[in-house]
Formats: sequence, structure tokens, C-alpha cells
Amino acid sequence: MKACTYIVTNKANKVLYTGVTSNLKSRMESHQTKKYPNAFTARYNADKLVWYEEFESIIDARDRERQLKAGNRARKIKLIENMNPEWKDLYKIL
Repeated sequence: MKACTYIVTNKANKVLYTGVTSNLKSRMESHQTKKYPNAFTARYNADKLVWYEEFESIIDARDRERQLKAGNRARKIKLIENMNPEWKDLYKIL
């Protein structure tokens, strides 16, 4: 799998977490099993993948993560709704 920038949310779609990884399936398994119980995603139950973008390099994925984190919530919601208007868990189709 390619490097990815991704956004996860909780069941109520209230929390948005932006991350980067070189293995999206593995990272999502970590989020869903709460492998790191003190991490933001575990504490806020953010384990539903609602948006991701693939890159050839982890450097490009990190640059995109920084860009998204510098933006506002409305911009992230727009990205999600363009790719995934029903906010379905995309992990199930990876």
C-alpha cells in the first residue's frame, strides 16, 4: 500500500483526526483495537476512516497532513463529503 494521509472520526462524526501512514490497513487496525489507549484516537473513539489520499512518498503524505492540519474543520468536512458523502467507514472497502 502507498503512503496515505487520512481522516478518521468517531461514531457521531464529531471528532476529526488527521494522520499519515505508510500502511493504512495496519494503522486502522491500531486505531480500531485501541493499541495505544492514551492516544487521541483511542480517547475520543476516532476509529472510522472517512477520507484518505494516497501518495508515492511518505514525505508528500506528511506535507499534505501539515496542509490539512493548518486548515479549518470546514475544509476537512468538504474533503470528506466530496469523497464520501455518507461518511461511511472506508476501512471496510480497503
